[in-house]
Formats: sequence, C-alpha cells, structure tokens
Amino acid sequence: MTAFLGNLLGKLLKFVYDIVSNIGTEPEKFSYYAMAIIITTIIFKLILLPISLHQSKSTKKMNDLQPKIKEIQNKYKNDPQTQQAKMMEVYKENKYNPMSGCLILLIQFPIIIAFFKVMGNPVTFAFKDPQVYAAMNKSFLWIANLENPDPYMWGLPLLAAATTYLQSLTMSAAATADPQAQATQRTMNIFLPFMIFFAARGFAAGLALYWVISNTFQVIQQLISNRSLGKIKEETR
Repeated sequence: MTAFLGNLLGKLLKFVYDIVSNIGTEPEKFSYYAMAIIITTIIFKLILLPISLHQSKSTKKMNDLQPKIKEIQNKYKNDPQTQQAKMMEVYKENKYNPMSGCLILLIQFPIIIAFFKVMGNPVTFAFKDPQVYAAMNKSFLWIANLENPDPYMWGLPLLAAATTYLQSLTMSAAATADPQAQATQRTMNIFLPFMIFFAARGFAAGLALYWVISNTFQVIQQLISNRSLGKIKEETR
C-alpha cells in the first residue's frame, strides 16, 4: 500500500520539479529540488486538508461532550453496561462517532509514511534515473546538498523541533479536557520535539525540510481551525 502511494507521490514530486525547473534561472543557493520539495509538501497537505479539518471538528466535539461523559462515568461507575449505554445515547444525540478520530488517523498514516519514503528515496519513487538525480543541484540556503544531513544543528534540526513543538501546542488548544489526556499531551509536547531534533540531525536534510514545511502548514491550519470552531461555539450559545 505504501509503495503504491509512494509511487503516486513520487510522480507528483517529479511533476512539480519538471514545472519549476522550466521557470527562469535556478538560484545557486535555492535549488529547483528544494522548491519542488516545498511545493509538493504544500500540495500534499492541501490534499489531506479535508481529513485534517474533520479530525479537528471531531476533537472539538469530543471536548464539548467531555463534561457529560465524565458525569455519566461517575454516576454509573459501578454499572459498566448502563454507563456504556448512556454514553452511546450521548454520542447518538450529538451525532458523534467515537471511532471517527481513529479512522481518520488510519487513513492519514499510510499516506504520511509513503511521502516520508519518497523523501528518503527520491531516485526510486520520483526521478528513476540515478544519473539524472546525481547531476541535479540540491542546495538549500546554507545546505550544499539536501541528500546529506544539515551540517548545523541550529538549522533545519532546530526548526524541525521548534515547529513540532508549536504544532503540539496548537493541537493542545483543541484537545480533550480529560485530565489524563492533557497530562499525556503535555509530556508529548516536551518529548516529541527533542526526539525530532536528534532524528533530524541524522537523516537527509530534504526530509527535515519536508518536516518543517509540513509542520508550519499544520500550525497555520490548526490556528485557523481553532479560531473558526471557537466562533461557531460562541454563536451557538
């Protein structure tokens, strides 16, 4: 499945590269390859946008239902069957599917893995000809070759960690009000950026560039989504 998706996304990367490489003169420090990665990442995120927005709405609705759910859990803590039945009634009344969040993640996961594979092995999935790929300029600002890790840990690795942290914060704003879930989210807010930082120091800078652009898009999208959902909630009061 991921190989099939990888080939599709690889064709998209090659298509974008062919377009940008025919526009003007290639800047010495900002290669067509870097441009193609950035543009393809944005297109990729736009393709996933409807799924991401649905996930944000699902998370917001679950957050709104949390007080009722906690009340039912406390009231029927010694009667699991009744507790489950009452919770399903609340879900049905509010047209909420508790499995929707998991289904959305299951849809996104293989697509994200496939795109990550494309960025990690562009010859196999996108450019096909190793000689053509080897001859391409792959520079990006201070990075001479996006195939190699960023030589400066304050560069893309730090940006990857920072954007991961910002993304976690914006997602926390729409997260469930459950204390246990909030505690888990706070731990992830700290742990995940560090993990991404050390990982980005070791893998190709092209992957780190993809991660930074993807996170930046996600942060902007989440901020707009949080604001829009907040306005909708205020209007319905």
